[in-house]
Amino acid sequence: MGHDHSHEVKNYNKAFSIGISLNIIFVIIEAVYGVMADSLALIADAGHNLSDVVSLLLAWGAFYLAKKNPTLTRTYGLRKATILASLISAILLLVALGAIAWEAFGRFSDPQPVDGMIVIIVAGIGVVINTITALLFMDGQKDDLNIRGAYLHMAADAGVSLGVVIAGIAIMFTGWLWLDPVLSLLIVAVILVSTWGLLKDSVNLSMDAVPSDVNVSEIKKYFLSLTEVREIHALHVWAISTTENALTVHLLCETMPTNNDLLEKIEDDLHHLFSIEHSTVQIESTSGNYVCILNHDKAKI
Repeated sequence: MGHDHSHEVKNYNKAFSIGISLNIIFVIIEAVYGVMADSLALIADAGHNLSDVVSLLLAWGAFYLAKKNPTLTRTYGLRKATILASLISAILLLVALGAIAWEAFGRFSDPQPVDGMIVIIVAGIGVVINTITALLFMDGQKDDLNIRGAYLHMAADAGVSLGVVIAGIAIMFTGWLWLDPVLSLLIVAVILVSTWGLLKDSVNLSMDAVPSDVNVSEIKKYFLSLTEVREIHALHVWAISTTENALTVHLLCETMPTNNDLLEKIEDDLHHLFSIEHSTVQIESTSGNYVCILNHDKAKI
């Protein structure tokens, strides 16, 4: 018998529309002033920011698809699109960080000055726009891997732009051209830590691993603490999307329940204690000759 509890997911349509609009405008400004200032750095960063617009569109599309109703061929709907979007987002972010690191190492052997005040001003605008966009997703990134991908992209851009501003000002006063690549590499290292976590979580969820915020050992202890339950098997926990988890389990009971009280208690407890939104519980009796085909050593957890 399976039931599910409503799981309210914050609507991020406004955040995505604002973030994408602001970043498209900034890409145009950065490209135009990059040409005017003859700055390869600004033009290259405009291309990088354009890739982030694509990532935002990807996350928004996944957010929209996740709300599609289930069908006979996709009984969970398209909720897994949020996991795939976060995985692609992590890969794109790693590629972007690799490109920044490559450029930074290149500048050690061929240092290039920051192209004057125009570069600093435009990069400062980038800090503001990307910070605003990141803040739009700050709350949701704690609980939603898809939203975390969008947040990290914008936070990374804000960090890189801030690095350009700081390095630009410092170089104007000191003439130390090596500050630019050093600061860029430091920013890459900081962002890489969060990005690696995003990539690891995305890969795990795409492979139906147990979500990182769910403790299967505690769930097992919970089931065995129920007076009616003698044994459990075929316990599986996985993520339907970046915000919803599912569970299936077989419970071996001394006596079969005569009503739904036990099931209702289990479903409520799974929801409130373990953030399991979709649970399917099969109850089996110890009496009789019935042996569940899943009740063997390989299936037990």
